[in-house]
Amino acid sequence: MSTEKDIEMQTVILAGGKGKRLAPYTAEIPKPLVTVGDRPVIEILLHRLKKSGVRRVILAVNHLSHLIIAALGDGSHLGMEVVYSHEETPLSTVGPLTLIDNLPEHFLVANGDIITDLDFRRMFDYHCSNKALVTVATYQRQSHSNYGVLKVDSSGQVTAFQEKPSMEYIVSAGIYVFSRAVLEYVPREIPFGFDNLMATLLEKGLPIQTFPCNGYWLDIGRVDDYEQANHDYEIIERLLG
Repeated sequence: MSTEKDIEMQTVILAGGKGKRLAPYTAEIPKPLVTVGDRPVIEILLHRLKKSGVRRVILAVNHLSHLIIAALGDGSHLGMEVVYSHEETPLSTVGPLTLIDNLPEHFLVANGDIITDLDFRRMFDYHCSNKALVTVATYQRQSHSNYGVLKVDSSGQVTAFQEKPSMEYIVSAGIYVFSRAVLEYVPREIPFGFDNLMATLLEKGLPIQTFPCNGYWLDIGRVDDYEQANHDYEIIERLLG
């Protein structure tokens, strides 16, 4: 009888976005090919996936896809197999999954701009041992206010004050494990994002599980996080070691 450890981690990387928030770095190249140090960010992600046992990856591509294909080819130089699923029109973050045939019962999905030391195998096994339709990797971030914050009651009287407080909140880390059954709730041929999927599953009372990422994590979709990744390049090189 097979166990979760025997199950191959089929992986889909979402690499079709335009990366508008990362302009001007994405003016001429797609976001997955912007470099951290001297490596395209998607190669860093692929290396981490390979270390977790992933041998085959499907890249969902659209914007400037020819550049991604030219850079990665069939993945043989990375020691893994890379194949491509093409969107004729942008389908957001979840819609592209409906174009991929023969997805297994459980599969990994990751945004193409993530740098992390997350243990993908452990997350995958955790998902397989639960009954959630989706398991979402999460990360705890801090937001710092640049202003003093007042609490005011209904009469306009100040009841409390904090000078430049910080707030901690849990965010989606852009890494998921899906059960194939979740695709029943994803419409075909129209844009459908992760936000749409969460709203649909929550409305229907369907199970969504989380898996905390407690190590290194950056989503380089924003300029400040991309610049932070380059500042952290020595840390990231150790992740690749």
